[in-house]
Amino acid sequence: MVILILSAAVFCLSFGLRQKKEYATLYSASLNEFKQAQDQLRSTIKQSDLSKDGDRKKIIDQIKQNRSKLKALDFWLRYLEPIAYKKINGPLPVEWETETFEKYEPPYRRQGGGLTLAELSLEEEAVQKDDVLALIDTSIAAVQTFEADSITSQLSSYHHFFLANRLYLLNLAAIYTTGFECPDTSEIIPEIRAMSLAVKNIYTNFNTSFPSTPLSKEYLDANDKLIAFVNDQASAFSSFDHFSFIKDFVNPLFRMNQQFINRYQVRTISQVDISLENEVYSIFDKRLYHAQNNKGIFSLIEDEKMLAEIKKMGKLLFYDPILSGNNKRSCASCHKPTEYFTDTILTTAFQFDQQKHLPRNSPSLINSVYNHLIMLDGKHISLQGQARDVIQNPQEMNSNEKELIKKVLSCKEYKDAFKKFAARTPEEKNISLEHIVAAITFYYADFSNYYSPFDDAMDKTYTLSNEAKRGFNLFMSKAQCGTCHFVPQFNGVKPPFTGSEFEVIGVPADSNYHKLSGDKGRYAINPVNEMMNAFRSGSIRNIAYTKPYMHNGVFQTLEQVIDLYDAGGGSGKNLKVENQTLSTESLHLTKEEKNDLLAFMHSLNENIIFEATPAALPVSSDKELNKRKVGGEY
Repeated sequence: MVILILSAAVFCLSFGLRQKKEYATLYSASLNEFKQAQDQLRSTIKQSDLSKDGDRKKIIDQIKQNRSKLKALDFWLRYLEPIAYKKINGPLPVEWETETFEKYEPPYRRQGGGLTLAELSLEEEAVQKDDVLALIDTSIAAVQTFEADSITSQLSSYHHFFLANRLYLLNLAAIYTTGFECPDTSEIIPEIRAMSLAVKNIYTNFNTSFPSTPLSKEYLDANDKLIAFVNDQASAFSSFDHFSFIKDFVNPLFRMNQQFINRYQVRTISQVDISLENEVYSIFDKRLYHAQNNKGIFSLIEDEKMLAEIKKMGKLLFYDPILSGNNKRSCASCHKPTEYFTDTILTTAFQFDQQKHLPRNSPSLINSVYNHLIMLDGKHISLQGQARDVIQNPQEMNSNEKELIKKVLSCKEYKDAFKKFAARTPEEKNISLEHIVAAITFYYADFSNYYSPFDDAMDKTYTLSNEAKRGFNLFMSKAQCGTCHFVPQFNGVKPPFTGSEFEVIGVPADSNYHKLSGDKGRYAINPVNEMMNAFRSGSIRNIAYTKPYMHNGVFQTLEQVIDLYDAGGGSGKNLKVENQTLSTESLHLTKEEKNDLLAFMHSLNENIIFEATPAALPVSSDKELNKRKVGGEY
């Protein structure tokens, strides 16, 4: 009997291992097929004469075949090793990493390579064969990464699968349908069709190999409906119904996959998941990913009553000019809460001296919590760092920490409150500037938790107008907005929401396009050629209420902004922009299409409930300080 039981146990174990091996075999077979296609591509390039159009076309056709085979692997590769993946199919020749990890190390240069860049290079008349081969060789070398034990060992467990599936679904919503990394727009929808079928095969194989943690029948049926929807759509990506695709198919699948992650207690060993939240069941839930710690030094405080007190003090401080060197300027001077925490009147705010103007306009603080890097040039890694800088900047609030603390503590209401708060921050018991800026960020960050009609429509609790739906579909296709402003925050943070995109679009110094803006943008922080005139892609949420537009406030209307993009950026307006990342070709948008885009943008206006201005500020023991005005004087 013991022998029989042991034999049965051995059989079950070997059967289970064989099942899991089959799943790994599918991965290996797909990888080998792609490797063979790459070797064939390399051989074709070596034997070709790039001066002949026929040879170029032959190579491009083969590149497209390679991309199709890559899409059968995309589900795994993009998650298991994203850095190596970019060398296989990265969209940029040079990429400066500005991910969450910049919070721990400086940005660094990453040389691109792979299929997309090889295809683009073949469109250049003077391209050399060695240059194309170098791009493909980079891709071939990167593939070897995916054969390493550190990668393949993950396939023996179910954990990676649901996390890779989550990234796949997020990319379906944000990237795959936009042309972000597919140079030939006619291939975008066919590639999605091929990928969705390949993923269905992965799903089937996974369920067979991991029967104790399967995808449900409900999920598989919903995925079949997604495939049917994609197959029924026209092949032109500008005709694709992005709105229905995400709302009716991708978002419901995301919800179920998140439920699997929690039900099966999925664990991660990857930095890919560092920003994403598990207990969120819609792509349009504001808690989907976290980029900033709005509590700062108060991170360990969970008591709701004390947090409410911190927020109350933060609000008072936000309106209190006691933070400035002359006691006449507050945070609310430039970020007016009733104007969506920006200034819609001045193109750029006055400097501290009330004579000159600041070089950049006041960006909205709403939804700033969804950026890993703060400021348009990414100067700061935290909201608190940005607040410290503004308070002490001679051109802005011109204060210093020692004097500021003395003035704040001269107010009994502030002193009593912060004494209590500091007792709960063991790393800093003495009241410091860190406590003050953390209270301020905790106050205004709360206004980032509101939703728009578009969000509600995606969660099927609101019916969006046909104009707004058409506008969103244009946004994701012909207008090319979705390649820089990514779903769901419509900022420069794309799945897996660990990095901020910086773009060069050629913003003019004046609305008549006489010359390019002299602001160097990101270059001042990271002085490399690619970052000259580059700015972080901001969110277009609430954009109808946050004029003036662009970093220098050069435009007063959204129509002017759309015109810049429609023309092909600064280059399209005949400005000299040597490193423009925006396409220089006109979008040829019609008047109706522009109106539809505006309708979509208006659907992103969030239903924010603004609070009343404080009736008074805390009384100081210094009578001179009691002359200060709520909100400041300028």
